[in-house]
Amino acid sequence: MTERLLVRDLMTVGVATCSPATPVIEVARLLLEQNLEGIVVLDIEGQATGVVTQDELVQAYTRKDGRELTAEDIMRADIPRFLPDIPLATAAQLMQDQGVRVAFYLHQASGVFYPAAVLTYRHFLRHLAAQNDDDLKDLGIKAARQSPLETFIQRRDEARRKHQFPQQE
Repeated sequence: MTERLLVRDLMTVGVATCSPATPVIEVARLLLEQNLEGIVVLDIEGQATGVVTQDELVQAYTRKDGRELTAEDIMRADIPRFLPDIPLATAAQLMQDQGVRVAFYLHQASGVFYPAAVLTYRHFLRHLAAQNDDDLKDLGIKAARQSPLETFIQRRDEARRKHQFPQQE
């Protein structure tokens, strides 16, 4: 197996996001449904303003009003970040030093920082356990991804199924 050395070779491009007003219950469901460690909170302009991880959700769970909170109420403003061109071992050490299990690559365009990729402890575990390159072919910047149109159609169809709207041909 070819040894992958840089974060960009292992990160997942595309990041789950939510608005500040998203109820904590919905954030928890999204993390469970998509097997995520965290989600980035975006303001109305699409600027990354915070992150909600499993840690923040468990802290909300301990509060009396936990089920009534929103992403904005519990988010961390300091979004753990990484650069895609650093060695994987360096990224792992930085995440351990910061006490985080998830970090994000934030891309800047026209003064707006938006999440572009994610790296979690699960990525390191998959790399450690991989028997060959095929075990990791869905990760990194070279991974095959759906086109924006395919993604839209898939999300539309999922929303219709979820809300029981009839399929249109």
